[in-house]
Amino acid sequence: MLRSLYSRHLYVRIWLAVVGGVVILTLMANWIVREAAEAERERLAPVPRNVVVLDAQDKPIGAGTALRVPGQGLEFDVTLSDGKAITLRVAPRERPTGSTGFAPWRTPFGLGWMIALVGVAVALGVYPIVRRITQRLESLQRGVQRWGEGDLSVRVTEEGQDEVADLSKRFNASAERIEQLVRSHKSLLANASHELRSPLTRIRMGLELMGEHPSQSAREEISRNIGELDQLIDEILLASRLDASEADMGTIEPVDLTGLAAEECSQVNAELDLADGTDNATLTVPGVSRLLRRAIRNLLENARRYGAGEIAVELGSANGYATVRVNDRGPGVPAALRERIFEPFYRLPGASERNGGVGLGLALVKSIAERHGGTVRCEDRPGGGASFVIRLPAAARSH
Repeated sequence: MLRSLYSRHLYVRIWLAVVGGVVILTLMANWIVREAAEAERERLAPVPRNVVVLDAQDKPIGAGTALRVPGQGLEFDVTLSDGKAITLRVAPRERPTGSTGFAPWRTPFGLGWMIALVGVAVALGVYPIVRRITQRLESLQRGVQRWGEGDLSVRVTEEGQDEVADLSKRFNASAERIEQLVRSHKSLLANASHELRSPLTRIRMGLELMGEHPSQSAREEISRNIGELDQLIDEILLASRLDASEADMGTIEPVDLTGLAAEECSQVNAELDLADGTDNATLTVPGVSRLLRRAIRNLLENARRYGAGEIAVELGSANGYATVRVNDRGPGVPAALRERIFEPFYRLPGASERNGGVGLGLALVKSIAERHGGTVRCEDRPGGGASFVIRLPAAARSH
């Protein structure tokens, strides 16, 4: 548990480093004071010394010993040559007011200097620990600064499992998401500019060629291009809103896929079938009716454009999901391109702008499905053609 706290929480490591430094400093200071006190006691301990008494002619007239008595100065015990014993006492030196007899600061450099040296040693020992932590914070700071200056490709190093590592992971994930959004918006803008230019150019050429008395075909061509422009602008705006995850899609309500599919199939004369064992009650999903209708309509329009006339829609349900399968008898989609066809403005090789469409229909279907918690995929249809399958979570059934 302690190891987990140490590895996952930055404040624990800083706290332990500070506490460890204080403990080491305290122990070293205590050791220095004890050593100084011991040295002082040894210095003040009474040690007998031999003493010789001399007369005026420097001849010995007696001998004895001298002792240092703590608090009383020196004491001489002398025996003269005639056998008489005398004691001589010397009073201690007077100390300044407030001083004591114990002097623990009598170390080679002084107690204050020794504690200061120990403090410096502890600080140097703790510095690498704290510096390693702050280096990661500085790296994150530099990454955020570069990212804020416009370099959206910046990522910071993810190291460890603590708060700094979690913040680095979250920053990298956010930076990746924002870079993708900006790249998507740039691509959308660049492709939209190209797609808008094509119908505008055709309209301009048609106006120049039609003269004062435009023919019916010229009017129809201009009308078709204007309709294409209107569709493109509508799909660009919808794609931009769906791309922003915080954008409001609309009111979420139970949507009957059977009714939606029946209405849209009637517009293009497509067949509508239910898969075996499918209950109509399981084909109700929570969502925005307007968007789900748009997804089905886009798949039907795509099938009508490339499906060689025969279009069939099959509804089914399984494992809590409802499925809408739009089948056609067109040339199909190569397996290597079944993901790319859902990218904005992507067209299969050989597809012409004259076929209609602006390359956003399938991209919108994918965005709508994902915003509803579902998926969309492209499969081969048995017997030839393609099948586009939308899979959506079904509404919870009440008991």
